[in-house]
Amino acid sequence: MKQQNFLDKIGIPSKIGWGYLGILIFMMGDGIEIGWLSPYLVERGLTVQLSATLFTAYGVTIAISSWFSGVLVEALGAKKTMMAGLLLYILGTIGFVGFGMPDLSFATMIITYALRGFGYPLFAYSFLVWIAYRSPKEKLSTAAGWFWFFFTGGLNVLGAYYSSWAIVYMGHLNTMWSSLFWVLLGAFFALIMNRDKLERKKDTTAKQKVKELFKGITIVQREPKVLLGGIVRTINTTSQFAFPIFLPLHMQEFGISTTTWLQIWGAIFTSNILFNVCFGIIGDKLGWRNTVIWFGGVSAAISTLLLYYSPQWTDGNVAFITIAGMLWGASLAGYVPLSALVPSLVKEEKGAAISILNLGAGLPVFVGPALVGLLIGTIGSAGVIWVLAALYIISSILTVFITLPGSEQPAKQINKSQTV
Repeated sequence: MKQQNFLDKIGIPSKIGWGYLGILIFMMGDGIEIGWLSPYLVERGLTVQLSATLFTAYGVTIAISSWFSGVLVEALGAKKTMMAGLLLYILGTIGFVGFGMPDLSFATMIITYALRGFGYPLFAYSFLVWIAYRSPKEKLSTAAGWFWFFFTGGLNVLGAYYSSWAIVYMGHLNTMWSSLFWVLLGAFFALIMNRDKLERKKDTTAKQKVKELFKGITIVQREPKVLLGGIVRTINTTSQFAFPIFLPLHMQEFGISTTTWLQIWGAIFTSNILFNVCFGIIGDKLGWRNTVIWFGGVSAAISTLLLYYSPQWTDGNVAFITIAGMLWGASLAGYVPLSALVPSLVKEEKGAAISILNLGAGLPVFVGPALVGLLIGTIGSAGVIWVLAALYIISSILTVFITLPGSEQPAKQINKSQTV
């Protein structure tokens, strides 16, 4: 009981506390290859453009899966949707690692890696809907901040640090195989140890379930601000998924090895997960919208440029690059209050609103590599960086127009008792 009280006090709904741990471990398994797969494939003979194509296909399925994750929870229930994500992830991994990677069969790799992409959004983003229903409104931004703490902590911190060790002692293929152990362990905590049941309305016919799914599309017509939130969320992490395609290669020009880059990447997202919680709380206190505008968009634009140019300015100084990266990682967390702001735009259909937000979270996995593939050959890596920085400024401008009905400063007057 003390543990439950403690979780509730810090903003984690105690009824689904095990689910947060499950998300951390599952996403660690999913994030094993994010920092090294592209340079590994390029070293084995793939071009940067083909690598970008592979990640783009992966991102397309992630975007589709992210879009429907929220409404699938409404139609099928949270645990069934998360289980579907787990099974798709396992099937995709077996095909990609077992049949695609050994012979570098690009046709097999692109199909199976794309199949794998359906997995984690159905698993993780469905849990975000669960959080929206289990959290009191005055703590919703904080609860979402904790979700992104565990999500990113697994994907980009534990995954990066574990893989920096595993690829040395286990090899690249075995490291990929080991992801299956971690996702199964995460699913155990999220689906079995977590005994809470999300009571959803029971749609008894297939027609009603299909209608529920289409709410993930039609809601943007009824609530245009939800669409703006989805666009801002897309811009939020576009650079996060663009950087792994070309930034490790850029760093190598200044003597930064792949292993060192993985450690920098881990430090970047250590900063990110800490600020996910901080900006969740700050958003509840100072206003969700203002937090996104200043601590998100403006800060991200500046730190994106700083991270790219820091190796050149410091002759590859690892400490300075790491600091610049940590500032960038913190700025990505400035967008956390979107997870409270967007579902609060609607009184009902929160699953549909979160589906648009989840689509925005999934699209960067496609948009980031696609931007690199389309632009790097013409404007170079420096040009891509300036495009990403400009997008962050645009996101700040768009956020100005995302206001709650009857409130210009959302969530500023509540949360008297939140502490860390």
